[in-house]
Amino acid sequence: MLNLLRGMGHSLVDAVWKLGFICRFMGVLLAQSGQSLLRFRLVVREIYFAGVMSLVIIVVSGLFVGMVLGLQGYTTLARFGSADALGALVALSLLRELGPVLAALLFASRSGSAITAEIGLMKTTEQLDAMAVMAVNPIARVVAPRFWAGVLSMPILAAIFNVTGIFGGYFVGVSMIGLDEGTFWSQMQNAVDFHEDVLNGMIKSAVFGFAVSLIAVFEGFDARPTAEGVSSATTRTVVTSALVILALDFVLTAFMF
Repeated sequence: MLNLLRGMGHSLVDAVWKLGFICRFMGVLLAQSGQSLLRFRLVVREIYFAGVMSLVIIVVSGLFVGMVLGLQGYTTLARFGSADALGALVALSLLRELGPVLAALLFASRSGSAITAEIGLMKTTEQLDAMAVMAVNPIARVVAPRFWAGVLSMPILAAIFNVTGIFGGYFVGVSMIGLDEGTFWSQMQNAVDFHEDVLNGMIKSAVFGFAVSLIAVFEGFDARPTAEGVSSATTRTVVTSALVILALDFVLTAFMF
């Protein structure tokens, strides 16, 4: 029993220490971001790596999620005799919930893990130490551009996910099932509110992008300089990001809707 309590105490102390460290890291990161934003080409290059290179998985996943929503939504609405509302169901499900959450999970799995691995490998090969020796701030030169690239990319990726998902639902509902095209779009237009649905969904995706990008760069910067350390940091990025996304989704949904 004593060993169990001692282990729980060590775990709690480590968790509090790491939380304090990541808060301090975030403060330093935001303070050093001005240099990176002035050299915006660094951020643009990382946007290509984090955002553009994620387009394929975002588009394909969004399309199939929309198609599944179309099929499931039609069978559910048909029981209540309101199958014409399929367009509204697909759009609201994507804009409010599935679009931001699934896009953030995919972003964390693809780009977040890659950012962590890249920074971790730079630390392992002592590139970050070499920058510090040459009076180049590694936070401003390496970490901040990747962080802001993730923050800026996430809302755009979520919007693309939503659009492709809606077209996936349209394909199933109109082309496969045979619903009226005009009814599909008009029901969607009448049900979707810009501030309540579109804007709140974009706010969610921006918050998710901030959280995932911060976790990714922190885990990479904090990784042990070994192959095993980089591997563990990459795994922690994906797992922690997924848990944080779901927790933040609950909190934001409670406040927004």
